[in-house]
Amino acid sequence: MSIAYSNTNMRVPAGFRNLLEGLAREVLREQPTNVVAFAAQHFQKLLEQREAGGIDPVAWGAMLED
Repeated sequence: MSIAYSNTNMRVPAGFRNLLEGLAREVLREQPTNVVAFAAQHFQKLLEQREAGGIDPVAWGAMLED
């Protein structure tokens, strides 16, 4: 997926869209008062899951996008 910005094309990294959709889904479900802190906790939890079990949400999301 690429996004037109001025006269240049910027590529969105594989899995990024899926990662942000997951965050958006959790924000809508939880309705946190501090979205930035919630996002930090959300990504920290994903990082811990990746390090503990080898589950990489970005790689998994990239496979879904293909």
